[in-house]
Amino acid sequence: MFDNLTGRLSNTIQSLLGLGRLTENNIKEALQEVKVSLLEADVALSVVKQFVTDVQQKALGQEVMQSVRPGDLFVKIVYDELVALIGPESVPLNFSTTPPAVILMVGLQGSGKTTTVAKIAHWLKEKQHKSVLVASTDVYRPAAMEQLAILAKQIDVTYFASPDCKDPVAIAIAALMQAKRQYHDVVIVDSAGRLHIDQDMMDEITSIHRGIHPIETLLVVDSMTGQDAANTAKVFAEQLPLTGIVLTKTDGDARGGAALSMRMLTGKPIKFIGVGEKIEALELFHPDRVASRILGMGDILTLVEEAQQKIDQKKAQKLAKKFQKGKAFDLEDFREQLQQLRKMGGIGSLLSKLPNMGAVNMQAAQSKLNAKLFIRMEAIINSMTMRERYFPALIKGTHKRRIAAGSGVDVPEVNRLLKQFEQMQKMMKRLKGNKAMQQMMQNVQF
Repeated sequence: MFDNLTGRLSNTIQSLLGLGRLTENNIKEALQEVKVSLLEADVALSVVKQFVTDVQQKALGQEVMQSVRPGDLFVKIVYDELVALIGPESVPLNFSTTPPAVILMVGLQGSGKTTTVAKIAHWLKEKQHKSVLVASTDVYRPAAMEQLAILAKQIDVTYFASPDCKDPVAIAIAALMQAKRQYHDVVIVDSAGRLHIDQDMMDEITSIHRGIHPIETLLVVDSMTGQDAANTAKVFAEQLPLTGIVLTKTDGDARGGAALSMRMLTGKPIKFIGVGEKIEALELFHPDRVASRILGMGDILTLVEEAQQKIDQKKAQKLAKKFQKGKAFDLEDFREQLQQLRKMGGIGSLLSKLPNMGAVNMQAAQSKLNAKLFIRMEAIINSMTMRERYFPALIKGTHKRRIAAGSGVDVPEVNRLLKQFEQMQKMMKRLKGNKAMQQMMQNVQF
């Protein structure tokens, strides 16, 4: 998300950093670029106009201190206004009620609503240690209830089944009653979606809302629909007491216009973003971190959190101890590092959170280090014997042909992997000779 916008804004910001002073003319020129960038990112026109006006007023009214470069000051103003536009702060789910806390999920068909129900249920179970019951009131789409039942089984949460009932309100109330009897902390109710907003749909959701009194009413919208997503959210917000928004498919949205428009148009906070198809691919929405990513400043905090959650701590500590004892980095270690990288969302996810990775730089890096390359590299190592992984020097011509055949690649690709491994081995040897680095690895705690 925001790849295109980040690239354009990074170029604009770079042109300002070398300026000796901020003037009305160069501020207007920069803001014209910002305006075009936001419009190309599919941000709503009314939002763009307000944002540019706010930045211009702040920039022209600022006195530049001698210790601060004018360009840096402008970046700070843009950053602050971006945070104000999409934030100003992260808004967590509200649980201040007598259990079970009821969450009602609403949205159009195809927005990823049912999958999002499962993602939030999984997040509540794993991160918040909540007991969760999920229920579907979609009596119109036969596969909807079955889909949620399968997902509930996968993540090991309770699914409320109602095969004979065709009344969405009755199903929701019955699910709530079961959640109370079984002492669940949270019940998530999935409502039926439509291809477009109609009055029958809104009447049904309103009736469900009155029947179960949810503490959270979350609208699920597909970020890839751009301004349509923002307009859909605006209509829902006018007819339902929404408490928040969940943006889905953000990993496939290079523009990010929906995220930037949503708060101003609806007045409701974005609470979660879906960043992939897997159940675990759900992130809390942090406006300050998103603003930092947009301006090419990276998101190291999220990267560290992901490392803490997804990296195998025992394997990381084992590798650190191995280096401390002076043992060589082998192909089995290399394979484990590739697996850890994949757990963190792959190279694209990692690069998107590093500072100064504009769209052009990131695309260039990803073209050389794409996900398929890492999968092939792991397949090549998997085709080796354990002895070959521990002692790579043993791998000669006949070995290489067998490994290539076993992994479905050609011999030159096996040679490339071994060359890359040798380079990494040399780097690891240099790290072993660095006492400061050894101390850091010894103290690292995930």
